[in-house]
Amino acid sequence: MRISPHSPRRQRKALYTAGPFQRRRRMTVPLSRDLRSRFHARSVPIRKGDTVRVLSGSFVGREERVAKVDRRGYSVILDNVTLKTGEEKLKPLPIRTSHLVITRLNLSDPWRRRVLKVSDEEVTPEERGVVAEEEETAEPVSAPTPALPPAEAPSPKPKAKRASKAAPSDTAPPPEEDA
Repeated sequence: MRISPHSPRRQRKALYTAGPFQRRRRMTVPLSRDLRSRFHARSVPIRKGDTVRVLSGSFVGREERVAKVDRRGYSVILDNVTLKTGEEKLKPLPIRTSHLVITRLNLSDPWRRRVLKVSDEEVTPEERGVVAEEEETAEPVSAPTPALPPAEAPSPKPKAKRASKAAPSDTAPPPEEDA
């Protein structure tokens, strides 16, 4: 059964009752101008590993990699896009796909390359995800820190014994007997 495009109520119902295939198709993101001319496509369903630019909101202009695609909530979670909670913890901020543009595609999947009609020779190692993984595993080289003289460590304080919560008769001293 086809749902009428004119009724807002039916449009909302279609969003909430959509299956995984329809949700994937609804979560397409437009490509940047460079990618449009290269792949001859206007938009592509987003997936983990793509690099996107944020178009609106407090993170406008940032280019980040997609960490997670939440099809249930029609949102995307990006690396390094977080929000502080009331307890001063950092929480990932979900962003709607309408606020994004894809700037670099993750072409590690051969199925996606076939859909975009890209030959294996055209794909750079960066787009395959090979270079990105090596950079993450490499440890950053930092300048050696000068050795500081050892500071005198304070002597450890003896811990006070806590009174046990036993019955008062157990803690009372034994009665003295007068002989």
